Amino acid sequence: MGAVYLVRHGQASFGAADYDVLSELGHAQARAVGIELARRDVAVSLARSGTLSRQRVTAEVALAECCPDGTVEIDARWNEYDHVDIVARHGGGGAQEDADPRAYQGVLEKALREWIEAGASSPCAETWPMFLDRVRGAFDDLVSSLGKGSRAVVFTSGGVIATLCGTLLGDPATGFLSLNRVTVNAGLTKIVTGRSGTTLLSFNEHGHFDGEAAESLTYR
Repeated sequence: MGAVYLVRHGQASFGAADYDVLSELGHAQARAVGIELARRDVAVSLARSGTLSRQRVTAEVALAECCPDGTVEIDARWNEYDHVDIVARHGGGGAQEDADPRAYQGVLEKALREWIEAGASSPCAETWPMFLDRVRGAFDDLVSSLGKGSRAVVFTSGGVIATLCGTLLGDPATGFLSLNRVTVNAGLTKIVTGRSGTTLLSFNEHGHFDGEAAESLTYR
């Protein structure tokens, strides 16, 4: 039986001129999830990442802890949806406000719902059907390349993880809207593959942020 570990990137730089940069805490979170993978003795056969800086740096920092000799294959299909474009074209528009991330989250969730409802008619450069197709394609290609007993680790984003989990649970759109908002930075989701098919085994594990590490737990 093969396994795929989906890792959400560490905390990015909300409200900064360049969101796609790991914060200081994001670096610490990336190290923590790498240490957790090492603790679980995950023998990484494949490592993949999207092209976004927050994903690639999370991969670099985490793999230094659990698989220092490993290499990462970069694949843009693991990138997150373009939240800036979606919010600009759906939900009334809005911008990230560093002082009030909760308010922005409300704007984002409204825009994401409208983006999904618009389907192929959305004015966004990437519509929901396009996003869904590329994420599924990336996952299907990964699973097809897994050998018996292989372990793959993918460094990606919350929307991608939520979409795949929703797909495995039978409803990608509902899964995306429900699960995306609760994915934690540097959380772990485990999917297993075998003769019986592909199964979601765990979602959003973050025990590595319990106890003394609780202050490192973030959602945005």
